[in-house]
Amino acid sequence: MDARFRGIAELVEAPSVAVVVDVMRAFTVAAWAFAQGADKIVLAESLDEALALKARHPDWTALKDGPPAPGFDTVNSPGLLRSLDLDGRTVVQKTTAGTVGALAVKEAPLVLCASFVVAEATAQLLRMRERDTVTFVVTGEDGQADEDLACAQYIARRATEAGTDAAEFLRRAAESRAAAELAEGVRQGVHPDDVALCLEVDRFPFAMVATLEGSLMVLRPRTMPTPADEDPV
Repeated sequence: MDARFRGIAELVEAPSVAVVVDVMRAFTVAAWAFAQGADKIVLAESLDEALALKARHPDWTALKDGPPAPGFDTVNSPGLLRSLDLDGRTVVQKTTAGTVGALAVKEAPLVLCASFVVAEATAQLLRMRERDTVTFVVTGEDGQADEDLACAQYIARRATEAGTDAAEFLRRAAESRAAAELAEGVRQGVHPDDVALCLEVDRFPFAMVATLEGSLMVLRPRTMPTPADEDPV
């Protein structure tokens, strides 16, 4: 597997396979939404689009970065989202970096959205496509966010070396600027457990695949088989 690491602004054409990484917090939140029963997540282009979708579908759950706001049901926090019952619901998500990164590669044949909580399932799906060039989109801080780069590098390594230890990659993420800002309350719409939840490895057994459905970019979970489920060699 040929792994490439790019910021959003560095994307000049649609890659064949894109892994869009946002650890703190978009794609940790997305994974929690699926764990809480969400059927799908619509990645909105803008706050206005998110509100428009919510207005047309009042039963959908809309969330955004930052503090609570009129028209939105909740915020982009795994600590807060884990208490919601989203069984069978559609979630509309708009964030500063993660959703922007996914929409930037919406023409790619395969788009995965990832964070540490779905690392092994994402790596497993990549192992099934071992001859592909994979572009990891590092969404935070104009491609410089170390928590996103560390996660991207960990998934890339794990896709070829299943026994890769997560410790050093998690250390980098824990010492990142984003982790500090969340822990110190610099960002709004934060739960005290958010950083810890973002640093859990393989909490969930699914990868997250984004596809265009009409005019909307829609994220859905894809559960990967456990070793016990796989056919013997």
